Amino acid sequence: MNNRSTQTTTPPRPLERGLGGEALTRTDFQFPGQKSVYHGKVRDVYDINDDVMVMVATDRISAFDVVLPKGIPFKGQVLNQIAASFLDATSDIVPNWKLATPDPMVTIGLKAEGFRVEMIIRGYLTGSAWREYKNGCRELCGVKLPDGMRENERFPEPIITPTTKADEGHDENISKEEIIRQGIVSAEDYEVMERYTRALFQRGTEIAAKKGLILVDTKYEFGKRDGKVILIDEIHTPDSSRYFYAEGYEEKFERGEPQRQLSKEFVRQWLIDHNFMNRPGDKMPEFTDEFVQSISDRYIELYEHIVGEKFVKEESTEDIAVRIEKNVKAWLAQ
Repeated sequence: MNNRSTQTTTPPRPLERGLGGEALTRTDFQFPGQKSVYHGKVRDVYDINDDVMVMVATDRISAFDVVLPKGIPFKGQVLNQIAASFLDATSDIVPNWKLATPDPMVTIGLKAEGFRVEMIIRGYLTGSAWREYKNGCRELCGVKLPDGMRENERFPEPIITPTTKADEGHDENISKEEIIRQGIVSAEDYEVMERYTRALFQRGTEIAAKKGLILVDTKYEFGKRDGKVILIDEIHTPDSSRYFYAEGYEEKFERGEPQRQLSKEFVRQWLIDHNFMNRPGDKMPEFTDEFVQSISDRYIELYEHIVGEKFVKEESTEDIAVRIEKNVKAWLAQ
């Protein structure tokens, strides 16, 4: 579903055991009808008969375009189950690729020809958009930004700031007009993607509000199957989205204080604090078992806030990969 290559500091072992349990960091399945496999930064995607995709959410974690040296127990389950929940909750307004979740770490769905564009939508001025704005930028991806805005301020209406999907390294900001001019996406398909993006963000915003959260920004990926644009990949997870806690937002904004947020930003901040941003010469800091456990706990906390349900750890006596293989093969045999 995703065209970016994997970069790693040291090749992770397929299965790691730490304080928090096992972590699946690599897969090498051979499913019936398998045509190919793509190993992304976090997900491994298996093409079955050029018709369906088996997407395995591993326990790998990435930041600054690099896969970090240790896996995070239950992270894959968290991401997969959040994405599955939101795909189901939005299927009435936007068609998507999901067919089934035969395992807590696996989604199976329709294969589509992915567009080489990510649709990023922002409801608030924060993150990289704020950094550019603070440096004087008043136009982002062709969208004019009003003067006088402050960090974490809500936009008059959400803005779409697409990026091109790079095979390696960083994605690049691009305007709607340039996407169409270069023929990356046709004008007709882009209009559909834009409409779907706004509808998904509105639905996500409404769902988040019921959980006491603000959906700040997120990204969507689309593909085309049988001539129709459909939503693919994950949506509304802490890896692809940023959430603020609604309680206290106004007070913190007025005082110019950092917002309490739900995202994997805390991992990036820890790396920054340890002088790692994947710059030339940067050395990856040591990931202790205690820190890995803290990340796992944080992802579970994210799940429970975003989904609004108690997270149930999928723990069994058999190897994670053995369980996944058995569950996927059983579904494919139907």
